[in-house]
Amino acid sequence: MEKIYSRTKTIQEDKVSGFCPGCMHGTVMKLIGEVLDEMGLVDKTLCCLGIGCCGLQMDYIAYDNITSPHGRACAVATGVKRSNPDTLVFTYQGDGDFASIGLAESMSAANRGENISVIFINNGIYGMTGGQMAPTTLVGMKATTAPQGRNPAEHGYPMHMVEIMDQLKAPAFLARTSCNTPANVNKTKQYIKKAFQNQLDGKGFSLVEVVTSCPTNWGMDALKALDFLEEKMLPEFPLGIVRDR
Repeated sequence: MEKIYSRTKTIQEDKVSGFCPGCMHGTVMKLIGEVLDEMGLVDKTLCCLGIGCCGLQMDYIAYDNITSPHGRACAVATGVKRSNPDTLVFTYQGDGDFASIGLAESMSAANRGENISVIFINNGIYGMTGGQMAPTTLVGMKATTAPQGRNPAEHGYPMHMVEIMDQLKAPAFLARTSCNTPANVNKTKQYIKKAFQNQLDGKGFSLVEVVTSCPTNWGMDALKALDFLEEKMLPEFPLGIVRDR
């Protein structure tokens, strides 16, 4: 019998995912690995990990990676790519890392059109650090630093990073996706492959935002968190390609 599906070799064989049940980090990690396998890039890749749950991937992935100071992944990736132009360099960052403490680095790398790829995980909250409000936290959504819910008068509104970066001239590819359905899982894989291929083709900065769930810090079980994502998160963060040059 022909084997048509197997575990990607980019995940260490003796490791089992320690991400919380219902979290989509493991799914995205698998998709990145499958793309690297299919494109034959495993030995030519370096991942610049952000801090938080994103950084936990260092325990599982079997290709080169480096953990960046909090928020500085795009700056680190810039240095790596410029000094190693033949290496596929991508960052893997959460909303706090990419859109809050690292906002200047993220925007500057995009504005320069750095030839890197960014996988941006948006679950609307700080995950590993304790459930604080993030730049992407929804209006009315509770967090440890906003126990009454996000109040626009006090905290401002959720930031839409794909649309914000669409105001810049340099980025080549800007897209938002999710892993809430099999169809969207497949689409996420396509977008990741597109972002990597753009880099190989020298097109410049590519961003793939993945809207995900965080059952633990949302205070829900996995199924309710999925419902919340579909009913609340996706209307705020619509899926699709915003720019493809």
